[in-house]
Amino acid sequence: MKVTFLGTGTSQGIPVINSTHPVCLSTDKRDKRLRVSVMIQWDEFTYIIDCGPDFRYQMLRANVNSINGILFTHDHADHVAGLDDIRPFCFQMGSVPIYAQQRVLSVLNERFAYIFDEVDKYPGAPSVVQNVVDLTPFQLKNIEVIPIEVMHGKLPILGYRFQDFAYLTDVKTIDLPEKEKLKGLKILVISALRNEKHHSHLNLAEALEIIEELQPKKAYLTHISHTLGFHAEVERKLPKNVYLGYDELTIEF
Repeated sequence: MKVTFLGTGTSQGIPVINSTHPVCLSTDKRDKRLRVSVMIQWDEFTYIIDCGPDFRYQMLRANVNSINGILFTHDHADHVAGLDDIRPFCFQMGSVPIYAQQRVLSVLNERFAYIFDEVDKYPGAPSVVQNVVDLTPFQLKNIEVIPIEVMHGKLPILGYRFQDFAYLTDVKTIDLPEKEKLKGLKILVISALRNEKHHSHLNLAEALEIIEELQPKKAYLTHISHTLGFHAEVERKLPKNVYLGYDELTIEF
């Protein structure tokens, strides 16, 4: 399995527009972060988790020629705003399968009505096949995917486990039954917004506590704010099995 970090930033990305914060002015490419997304590949299959406003550039930068589907964690703009940019894949392969909670699909149907309108569909609009995800494991080709419910503040959203890999973003809390689904991981990706506490996101200390509890072999942090600090400086302070994710990082296992 191969995982590529397409974006590791927050809803504003890094650098933030009009910001003079030192991290936003950094020349280290690891400090330049697009909106959060990840690509998972195995055999000949390619799936994307979340499709934010940087999706087009992320596909070009990673030289992605085809995808088998998109899984959504939730419906906030930094995770769904790039849905229109799947059009080239639709021209190539037809309708793109998408996977999300029913609530998220309902929001997408309203927000992107022209995509989902089958009665009077605009020529050239993207086409999708909707798949409702609850907390029941489901099959993607030859792999079982386990949805993980986490709380983004008061909003229940989804992470996903693919075999020994799990991806959790925009997390604040995880209930014990869902933590049980995250035992025995080789790789855990989990969000860590900043050092200060936040009402709907884990800060660095909280993320490290969950990693310590779950004991994956390796953990990578994502959904990172510029206020967390310079990549090189933060990475030096992390436990030996924890790494700061960055755009275009690829891991294989």
